Amino acid sequence: MTTEKPLILGITGASGLIYGVRALKFLLQANYTIDLVASKAVYMVWQAEQNIRMPVEPDLQEQFWREQAQVPTQGKLRCHRSTDVGSSIASGSFRTLGMVIIPCSMSTVAKIANGLSSDLLERAADVQLKESRPLVIVPRETPFSLIHLRNLTQLAEAGVKIVPAIPAWYHNPQTIEDLVDFVVARTLDQLDIDCVPLQRWQGHQD
Repeated sequence: MTTEKPLILGITGASGLIYGVRALKFLLQANYTIDLVASKAVYMVWQAEQNIRMPVEPDLQEQFWREQAQVPTQGKLRCHRSTDVGSSIASGSFRTLGMVIIPCSMSTVAKIANGLSSDLLERAADVQLKESRPLVIVPRETPFSLIHLRNLTQLAEAGVKIVPAIPAWYHNPQTIEDLVDFVVARTLDQLDIDCVPLQRWQGHQD
């Protein structure tokens, strides 16, 4: 049975779409209900990173994302147009578990930090803040400029959890997916969601 309250998954045009795909995979496998919104730039990033064209229509997007995550039936997935600011997730009366933006571009960071909502993804993030619901972002940029750091600080002061896309090595990663999954697991930890197989740190063994 799927969870009742949905989790909003925002995916922006930052490099590293694999983070968003892996997060979606584990959430759907754990039977979460996901409302997914991808920014306009995501279309270009799919083309640049994977030479794949992402469909525009929400129904076709659902099939597309399920194919990328390799989860054909589990969970519940609803996709939204980035331009549809009248969507359910644009309203505070639509109850959610919170929102994760993975990966999160610094442009999106700047807009959310300054209360700007030029599309549905940014509006949904703004709603989480005003409703005091969890908002977790995974910035994927390096190096950070002073402006980036100030915007991130402003978000942290507003209660946003910030999980940079920085993997660890103590779990003995063997593949790129192992490195990505560490970041995904630590991201979902911020929402007390434990659905990613991860060898967690157990302390020094005598």
